[in-house]
Amino acid sequence: MRFHTRKWVKPEDLNPNGTLFGGKLLAWIDEEAALYSIIQLENQRVVTKHMSEINFMSSAKQGDIVEIGIDVVRFGTTSLVLKSEVRNKMTHEKIITVDNITMVNLDSFGRPSAHGKTKIEYVKDRISKP
Repeated sequence: MRFHTRKWVKPEDLNPNGTLFGGKLLAWIDEEAALYSIIQLENQRVVTKHMSEINFMSSAKQGDIVEIGIDVVRFGTTSLVLKSEVRNKMTHEKIITVDNITMVNLDSFGRPSAHGKTKIEYVKDRISKP
């Protein structure tokens, strides 16, 4: 799992129990999945189609630093399926896992569009191509 983004849990992120609100965490995961997909598919028109079962394993508290990990499960014709894990940066304790997040590549009319990608590409490799 590659961890790309870190978030600092602040008072406005907490639920009435004093722990990180699950909806806030899911929004962070959704944004991370979108950013990852935009970079991989080289298209800013990407939407979330589906998130599989979500497994909350522990909670985060105010002041915790959490990191969001994303990995590719598979490339489809118009989609990219990802998985995510969020963990506490300091303890590495898992907070949540999401096994499948389906992102869909869209054309300029908002319709699913083939992206032609079959494997992970790194920006540094694209830049070094002649």
